[in-house]
Amino acid sequence: MTISLITATYNSGSTIEDTLKSVLAQTYNDIDYWIIDGGSKDNTMEIVRRYEPQFDGRLHWISEKDGGIYDAMNKGISNSTGDVVGILNSDDYFTSDNVLERVATEMKAHTSLDAIYGDIHFIKDGFPNRVVRYYSSKPFRPMWLRFGFMPAHPSFYARREVFNKYGLYSLDYKIASDYDMMVRLFLKHHIKAKYIPLDFVTMRTGGASTNNVRSRMVLVNEDVKACRTYGFYTNRFLISLKYLYKIFEWKLW
Repeated sequence: MTISLITATYNSGSTIEDTLKSVLAQTYNDIDYWIIDGGSKDNTMEIVRRYEPQFDGRLHWISEKDGGIYDAMNKGISNSTGDVVGILNSDDYFTSDNVLERVATEMKAHTSLDAIYGDIHFIKDGFPNRVVRYYSSKPFRPMWLRFGFMPAHPSFYARREVFNKYGLYSLDYKIASDYDMMVRLFLKHHIKAKYIPLDFVTMRTGGASTNNVRSRMVLVNEDVKACRTYGFYTNRFLISLKYLYKIFEWKLW
């Protein structure tokens, strides 16, 4: 079973090396790794090319202007060939070296599964041992999407057939196309997925969807739009309830 891993980059020179190292450290080697770069102006691609020989032909890259991160993800999925597909952001890295092995083991053992997902955690940039938030997907149920809660997207791995049948990431959103994807897959098409109690990915705080109040407002509005697009009622108040839940994920010590 081949796992396709997609990393979208743009001026990611300060973080992409950690991402690459974490992929190289994986104990599962049957991977098809695609880096889709939006035409970086920094040293991102210089670093990628320097690491490329260590992947022994498993790393492929495209560097050209694109329509943003979701366009890059779609390009990666379309060009890749693996049986299972997952996303690893360019400022994130795998928490342990057996993540992809666990993914492969679960998907091989449960052939009726469409997807699996697990947990992630956030660190303060520059302090890799300081966990500031732990995002567990364990409580997730599809109905929770109406309240803005979804499985941790960086831990989501789906069979290629899922994307072939139900489509790629919508380009109608600035920062909520991953949520749109979850609503489409879980609520509209009722895919069969399983939670894995594993911390998949280490993320740095300050992503596009969490870096300021304005971004949060955009995210709430786009979450409402996604639900209504597929005929599921919600509103900004219900979606905003997720921020109350997130309070319990933050570690303030």
